[in-house]
Amino acid sequence: MLEGVPHDLFIGGRWRAATDGATFPVTDPATGEVIAVVADASPADGLAALDAAADAAEAWANTAPRARSVILSRAFELLIERRDWIARIMTLEMGKPLAEAQGEIGYGAEFLRWFAEEAVRITGAHGENPEGTGDIVVTRHPVGPSYLVTPWNFPLAMATRKIAPALAAGCTAVVKPAGSTPLTTLAFVTLLVEAGLPAGVVNVITTSTSGAVSDAILADPRLRKLSFTGSTEVGRNLLRSAARGVLRTSMELGGNAPFLVFADADLDAAVTGAMSAKFRNIGQACTAANRFIVHADIADEFVARLRARIDELVVGPGIEPTTTIGPLIDDRAVERITRLIGEAVTEGATVVTGGAPVDGVGSYLQPTLLDRVAPTSRISVEEIFGPVVAVTRFTRDDEAIALANASEYGLAAYAFTTDLARANLLMRRLETGMLGLNTGLISNAAAPFGGVKQSGLGREGGAEGISEYLTTRYTLIPR
Repeated sequence: MLEGVPHDLFIGGRWRAATDGATFPVTDPATGEVIAVVADASPADGLAALDAAADAAEAWANTAPRARSVILSRAFELLIERRDWIARIMTLEMGKPLAEAQGEIGYGAEFLRWFAEEAVRITGAHGENPEGTGDIVVTRHPVGPSYLVTPWNFPLAMATRKIAPALAAGCTAVVKPAGSTPLTTLAFVTLLVEAGLPAGVVNVITTSTSGAVSDAILADPRLRKLSFTGSTEVGRNLLRSAARGVLRTSMELGGNAPFLVFADADLDAAVTGAMSAKFRNIGQACTAANRFIVHADIADEFVARLRARIDELVVGPGIEPTTTIGPLIDDRAVERITRLIGEAVTEGATVVTGGAPVDGVGSYLQPTLLDRVAPTSRISVEEIFGPVVAVTRFTRDDEAIALANASEYGLAAYAFTTDLARANLLMRRLETGMLGLNTGLISNAAAPFGGVKQSGLGREGGAEGISEYLTTRYTLIPR
């Protein structure tokens, strides 16, 4: 079923077992069955991976930009060629529908292509100093060995979004995928090797004890960069650890995206956008729409149209071609969201459709639509991370903006309006790192991805993405 997927650690260009021989299982959330057993890295294994990255750092930093670009381009081609294989792996370990796994590969591959192009466009600056006594030369250099920690919900795209700019900039890396979904990254690294990546430039460690392994790596003075995608709580802890070494950090943390629908909105477009922004990846996305803030004049119509679309969704194993909503990552996720739904109903919300777990094997939750949700309800305040729409109604623009900004998070937001002046106002006043105007899909390799407030630091993708892995050096040349 998973032919060709390595199950060991990848350190210094070699596949090897954990030092103590430890392993842990990977399960299919659609069935609960174990689909693989992978090496369980210890802190010593993590430091061995950093040893390899540090040993390879100078040679890779001095590798010609064009050579780095060619390797990334070849990896892009190989990923597209093997997309059926990788997509199947991703669906089995994470649960997303196979069509969405294919889509993620297309999206994730674009980071390889984009940063292959950026690798040869790293520039500096040169100019005369104001006194006329010398020349100022500004150059940019790889920041150094990097620790890249990826989440379980987009196991391919989040890996390429970090690995590609690191390699393009000339940095070596230790990659730690999530314990729930390590197989996609292990499969992907085989493509990097086939593309010609030198030994030690990328190292992959899988572990069930992320905290201990990360602490050991972050405490090592050879490490110069940390990039993490995951929860805000874990991100705060990693930032504390990174502060000891004054590491460069990129943090893509939690989200609680508002989805605003104004009275003048194109409702067909708004409903289509809502389906994309909410149900992509079973709602398990940091950019997923969380709080649907809908004008009272059109709320009934919006809810009715959205319910009709939700009721067409097909729940089942992601591997089945007809499935549009796969399982959540595990039973704990189902239990947590079910509690949030129950609390919202107790506080006055109405269940329009769904609202309960699906009986039988697997971690399934019915696609759910709640109306008249209190803005103070936990389901409005916390990141849902599941297939639940929570609708709150408003009557004034300033009320909608205040509701949208009433969150510690500020990653993504969505707004539907045909009024250009209002759209411009939202661009200025919404506290968010990204905004989709009249669209429910915003991610693109050529755009800077990241948030404000408790949603993180730094940007991934776009021209900004490679800068996260470069340091600036100033040289004065006297005349």
